[in-house]
Amino acid sequence: MILFKNCEVYTPDYIGKKDVLVGGTKILAIADNIPEPQNIPVEVVYADGLKMIPGLIDAHVHIAGAGGEGGPATRTPELQLSQLIEAGITTVIGCLGTDGMTRSVESVLMKAKGLRADGVSCWIYTGAYQVPTPTITGEVGKDIATIEEVIGVGEIAISDHRTSFPTTDELIRLTEHARVGGMLGGKAGIVNIHLGDAYNPFQPLYDVVEKSMLKLTQFFPTHCNRNDYTLEDAKEYGKKGGYVDITTSSYPYFPEYEVKPSKAVVQLIEAGVALENITFTSDACGSLPGFDEKGNLIKLEVGLPKANFTELMDMVNEGMPLEKALKVLTSNPADILKLKQKGRVEIGKDADLVFLKGNDIYHVVAMGKFMEKDGKIIKKGSYEK
Repeated sequence: MILFKNCEVYTPDYIGKKDVLVGGTKILAIADNIPEPQNIPVEVVYADGLKMIPGLIDAHVHIAGAGGEGGPATRTPELQLSQLIEAGITTVIGCLGTDGMTRSVESVLMKAKGLRADGVSCWIYTGAYQVPTPTITGEVGKDIATIEEVIGVGEIAISDHRTSFPTTDELIRLTEHARVGGMLGGKAGIVNIHLGDAYNPFQPLYDVVEKSMLKLTQFFPTHCNRNDYTLEDAKEYGKKGGYVDITTSSYPYFPEYEVKPSKAVVQLIEAGVALENITFTSDACGSLPGFDEKGNLIKLEVGLPKANFTELMDMVNEGMPLEKALKVLTSNPADILKLKQKGRVEIGKDADLVFLKGNDIYHVVAMGKFMEKDGKIIKKGSYEK
């Protein structure tokens, strides 16, 4: 057991200074002045001056590597455990991405199993950019229904020069299979969508909804801040009830195009998009390519998980209350992806906790175990130094 004393607790809502008792993998109690349990080994951690927040959720990471747009030498490496811990991320969703031809969903699944063994929580999307999309069992719905780690399909590319240009009927069929697979497996069954630079990027999703009984909430489109016109369209999409995901890691590399994530959230809210429909993801370990007007690759960068935390703190520094800013990385993705044990500091939830000292991460607890303590990472992956 671990007893945290005198924490400033954000659930993400602020509930004041509390004690929090953790046992095994769960939060057992949240109250004023919890007495130290008797006859049971317990570590008491005094957290005066620290803010406790839920462990962050990154719902779009290329955990097994990605990229390759510039040839074999530009394939990106796998995610390292320490990259998550330094970013305060205790839950991650893996995806394949552009290369559904030489990479496999199986490799993403095995990386997810490895991250789970290392102590963090991990799920994946089956599939890749292409439609028909690669799967494990041969069918999207079957993957979602029968494989514990698979919660949806994606990232499926639309409105991009790298998309396979699926027809409306193909998108309907894919989305319906994901939805039914989610129902059968008790999961979100969501379709993670890669938005490219084409104008009117959400139109393929509107066409699906118009031609079927599916809803916008069956989709989880990302890269909505990739340029100013995409963000403008995202405002309308969000006001119609759709989810809007902001990519955090590409902003420092493409400031001439990208809308800064911390500012994009403010713009979305001011336009009338519900805060609960907005999320941050890092696109970490994904390649971040830049192309010229002829389609030639002219720039290639790699995303990092810590971009989420940087932009979170920038939102706060720019005037957004911490309890509101936190939702884009905690309760919102937990609700959208139906991760019922994640995203909140509540009794009975998983003990995924991050402690802030000022604007810095000081402790990280994943599933009831310290991963970072006193500002030092104490748990690394098998091959990290």
